[in-house]
Amino acid sequence: MRAYLLVFLVAVGVTYLLCGLARRLAFRFNAVAKPRGRDIHARPIPYFGGLAMLFGLAAAFLLAVQLPWFGSFPMVTHDALALLAAGAVICIIGVIDDWLDISALTKVAGQLLAAGIAVINGVKIYWIPLPEDIIALPPGLDILLTLFIIVFCVNAVNLVDGLDGLAAGVVAIGSSAFFAYAYLLSFEQEIARATTASLVTVATVGICVGFLPWNVHKARMFMGDSGSMLLGFLMASSLISLTGQIDPSQLSAPGTAVFSAFLPLIIPIAALALPFLDTVMAYVRRTLKGEPFFRADKDHLHHRILRLGHGHLKAVNLLWFWSALCAYGVVVIGLYPSPYSIGGVLLGILIAAYLTWGKRLRRRLAKQ
Repeated sequence: MRAYLLVFLVAVGVTYLLCGLARRLAFRFNAVAKPRGRDIHARPIPYFGGLAMLFGLAAAFLLAVQLPWFGSFPMVTHDALALLAAGAVICIIGVIDDWLDISALTKVAGQLLAAGIAVINGVKIYWIPLPEDIIALPPGLDILLTLFIIVFCVNAVNLVDGLDGLAAGVVAIGSSAFFAYAYLLSFEQEIARATTASLVTVATVGICVGFLPWNVHKARMFMGDSGSMLLGFLMASSLISLTGQIDPSQLSAPGTAVFSAFLPLIIPIAALALPFLDTVMAYVRRTLKGEPFFRADKDHLHHRILRLGHGHLKAVNLLWFWSALCAYGVVVIGLYPSPYSIGGVLLGILIAAYLTWGKRLRRRLAKQ
């Protein structure tokens, strides 16, 4: 755990310190977010937060591969360097977009290139765990599934990046829950504590925490596509590196065999619950309107929360709360299934629902 803590602190410190330099570079090259009709901010805000995140990630990973503990696991160090190279590619594509505003097709091509680097280096889904069996994916399908997951997660985080601090907070919460699951699982199964999933998630939490002081309302800088695509790529990579590497028979608790077997699949989805839901809703909404999927609008989850009458900061806090309920709720129920854990999660959902819709309900009752 001390090695993970050190990696986390380095990611936080380097990201935080470099945000100031990245902010000045954004102003110098005029890479700023100018207010548009669908935006919340009313003044130009500099981008390049993702650039600081990339260097924070690089410092964390390069430190990790030098530590004797991580160094004794060649697969972890190999995967870390491969993901760093792929993450650099996707971040650079985002930097170019933040600066020059490239087309959606070009961005997708960059995402596929980064995903291809990960796949070539062996970071892909090899099999899927089921309650009674493990399904080995045939050659070709494993690559296609990996590419789809990476591109989907990258764009999901990109879509949810609409309020100050929202995307960084949601990813930090989801990644921390994912780290807790991966670490506790390795502890309970008495397997190696050093895993690619744990390293990636703890570094992801670190760069998010280091960036948040610059990004919470009122934001001094944005992460831009360089940051949102990098975070989405890291979340997808942690999912891919863990899924299929856990023996379902070791996860089963009495009466929960099916649920436990699917935990390696459920946890990543829960960690990205809000971006996942927002992406699916956007696709359905725009398809029904006959519009291209990539056309922006003001009907994302954060826009809907604002229309309920919540202020900017409260809306972000509510979405963080929902994200924590989804991610940590599944972790708690999955690892420690009991009526108390289920009851606690249900109570949290009721509280979150009241905080979200209670204001509108009180207004309607007052009108009657």
